[in-house]
Amino acid sequence: MNSPVSRRGLVAGAGIGAVAVAATVLPGASNAHATPPTGSGTVLPGVDVAHADGWRVFDGRRIGIITNPTGIIRDGLISIVDAMHASGKVDIGAVFGPEHGFRGTAQAGDSEGTYVDERTGITVYDAYGADAAKFETFYTESGVDTIVFDIQDVGVRFYTYIWTMYEAMIAAVRTGKDFIVLDRPNPVGGTPHGTMMRDGYTSGVGKDKILQAHGMTAGELARYFNGELLEEAGGATLDEVQVVEMAGWEPRMLFSETGLPFVMPSPNMPTADTALLYYGTGMFEATNMSEGRGTTRPFELIGAPYADYRWAAELNDRGLPGVEFREAYFNPTFSKHEGEVCAGVQVHITDPHEVSSIDVATHMMTAARDLYDDFGWRALDGDTPGRWIGLLTGSGLFQRLFESGTSAEQIINSWRADERAFERRRRPYLLYSRT
Repeated sequence: MNSPVSRRGLVAGAGIGAVAVAATVLPGASNAHATPPTGSGTVLPGVDVAHADGWRVFDGRRIGIITNPTGIIRDGLISIVDAMHASGKVDIGAVFGPEHGFRGTAQAGDSEGTYVDERTGITVYDAYGADAAKFETFYTESGVDTIVFDIQDVGVRFYTYIWTMYEAMIAAVRTGKDFIVLDRPNPVGGTPHGTMMRDGYTSGVGKDKILQAHGMTAGELARYFNGELLEEAGGATLDEVQVVEMAGWEPRMLFSETGLPFVMPSPNMPTADTALLYYGTGMFEATNMSEGRGTTRPFELIGAPYADYRWAAELNDRGLPGVEFREAYFNPTFSKHEGEVCAGVQVHITDPHEVSSIDVATHMMTAARDLYDDFGWRALDGDTPGRWIGLLTGSGLFQRLFESGTSAEQIINSWRADERAFERRRRPYLLYSRT
């Protein structure tokens, strides 16, 4: 295990609002934020810090950038790629499109393929599902010397963007490339929740040992990957992970308190409230209940044709902090139970600072287990029923306790030791103070 990186890269410091914005604003874009705003309640992501500094962090570099529609600058809500290209100050050799693609046109489990971007003429490589070897090929073909990551993550182990970053970092180690993260907020805050990934449960939705909700920014997580995981995964580590830090962000903040616009990180993540619930209710993907895909409120609407009004009543009787449950009926237009009327609940957030989504989802699942004989695990692509819940939760523990009839409170208590251990292990890599 290596020690933490030796320096913190660019630091978003006081006075950034006085820095003149050097990047050219694209035709037709608003100039309302030509000078980044400062003050209470305003967060400047790393991209805006770099933009305000005239993109100097990229001087002399040929970059390949991993980004998607969330990679925007505040200046007109423009794609970072479009803004850098228009400025003429950055040599962009490639864009790497993750799941859903660079421009965001693909659904879950899909990508846009490899193509030449019509607007910029830059080659966009299909990086969804790409392993380190594939990234090495991309780096060689594009001739880049520096890899940049700018995506709005949602703070969950089973959201694939961080694993695209992970594979890109391993490839950077092997090919001697520099790695820079333009940091963005964790929309669910800085506190970790849930279970640790165990051996035997790695997959595309969890490639290495972090908590289900890691409570770190992408920059902090990249430092953690480098210091704790990359040597075992790739045989060596980067000399440095450079992070362009945010100005004004505190880990206690939820996304609604940042002053930033919420851009959908993926087609089924429409709101910041969705993100706040997803790290728990996303576990319903492993069940035969609909997690709300095919509705306008995925991961907030949960149900099945066999459910009924009793589920909402039971959950409200439990008095879970920060949420209430509305009896709901919906008809998914795609995914599980497409075209069937599902009964269930809509999870309404009443106090976002009190919500622990994984606790909420555990209560929801145990209540459904006890109410409905038809409730069960989803068999994914012919795999053993129950395998998918292990991949999402990171071990077989949740399934074993759940199937033995263990109460929600006892299941929740089972991962408290993991949370405490992860808090200690991640501490050297944090960039923003936790108090």
